[in-house]
Amino acid sequence: MKSIIITFSAVIILGLASCNKNKCEECHYDKAGQEIPLGEVCGDEMEALEANGYTDSTGNYVVHCAH
Repeated sequence: MKSIIITFSAVIILGLASCNKNKCEECHYDKAGQEIPLGEVCGDEMEALEANGYTDSTGNYVVHCAH
């Protein structure tokens, strides 16, 4: 019985962790006083955009995603 409870708990924890990893949000960056939409971004791509910003031919911009 103890092993069933431990296994069930591990499955729930892994399931919750994977839900957060695939979380999607609407993202944008600010350029010349305007919010430029990037659309819906998910998981690792969203984390990378928030950490590294968005780069175009005019520079690198901080990305904001709704949390």
